[in-house]
Amino acid sequence: MIRPNLSTDQCLKCNICTSACPVASVSDEFMGPKSVGPQAARYGYTDRPPSILSLTWCSGCGICSLVCPHDVAVAEINIQAKAEVVKPRKVKLRDQLISRPELLGRLALPVASLANRSINSRATRWLLEKSLAISSSAPLPAFANQSLRTRMSSKCVDSPPDPEVDTDQIVAFFHGCSSNYYEPDLGILAISILEQLGQNVIIPPQRCCGLPLQSNGLLKSARRYAQTNISSLAPFANRGIPIVGISTSCTLSLKHDYRDILGLQDDRSNLVASSTFDFFEFLTFQLAEELNHLEFKPVPAEALYHPPCQLRSHGIGFPALRVLERIPGLQILLSESECCGIAGTYGIKQEKNLIAHDVGKSLFEQAQESEVDFVLSDSETCRWWITKYTGLPVYHPLEIIARAMEIE
Repeated sequence: MIRPNLSTDQCLKCNICTSACPVASVSDEFMGPKSVGPQAARYGYTDRPPSILSLTWCSGCGICSLVCPHDVAVAEINIQAKAEVVKPRKVKLRDQLISRPELLGRLALPVASLANRSINSRATRWLLEKSLAISSSAPLPAFANQSLRTRMSSKCVDSPPDPEVDTDQIVAFFHGCSSNYYEPDLGILAISILEQLGQNVIIPPQRCCGLPLQSNGLLKSARRYAQTNISSLAPFANRGIPIVGISTSCTLSLKHDYRDILGLQDDRSNLVASSTFDFFEFLTFQLAEELNHLEFKPVPAEALYHPPCQLRSHGIGFPALRVLERIPGLQILLSESECCGIAGTYGIKQEKNLIAHDVGKSLFEQAQESEVDFVLSDSETCRWWITKYTGLPVYHPLEIIARAMEIE
């Protein structure tokens, strides 16, 4: 991964980032990534009140950093600046709550059925919108009644294997909040695929990656989560055990955000970053030989594949496509949209919900007009968002791979 330049002095004010920004293209509320980031930083944020107010509309999708011809870390600069804006102000209770999916998932476990019925009722959604400004139309994920760690307790370990144990085919699975508390079946499928490819999967101690906190400007709290994960994962990485995750945003946090946004620049952070792989990145680059020996069963269907913003920021291309294209009968159409609009917790907020919808509108239209059978995306929040506004089934690519491998 190319690490972008955090120096604002490299910005030439070309405005390529602004022209590519999905939020600036649909809303006048946001002045654009260049204005609120590199340019405002030169003058000092406290002297630029319009930029300060506009900065809160940045979704943090990262596209501005990807398109910058001088590799200026525009998105990273803006996220750090947003934290400076949040710091002197009282953080909304809403933002504190939606930034902690791990806590919410853990609290809901004993009463998952009741919690799911409640959050899907019109009365509750109306109350959440009026009291906390959580949009009544935004999709909220269902809670699982049993966590992945509970269901896969035999694979949970506190430390790496003893030094005399060969670790060549051992994989450390980073499940994140989504697979642990909201979509445990997806995590189990991922583990099953890895095991069929000859890997021995273990689940190390871990916390939320911290991205929701980071996205809401709560960098201090995000940094605590990051430090906990680095301490837990570094011993496994030190033994040469790869860390594999199925959420592109979680793996991007481990690879990039901890160092370039949260400032955790040390040997352990670098080790964890270099040992982390997104799921299909690991399959295509590390298990290529094992994949070549697979004979996929036909999956006769037409699908639209939407690579999430976070996946693009990995700088690894679209490795899921390499595997999906090998499945007989599966026809893949690539999304023409850069961003679906949800941006994690961004689209959940009442004041940003319409903007998030408008950002993803072209994707929704493409999915419906192309008359595909389903949509594929590597990001959990993208899947929930696209399902909401297309009415189509939306799957993680690994679910289709599992189907082709006849994994139940």
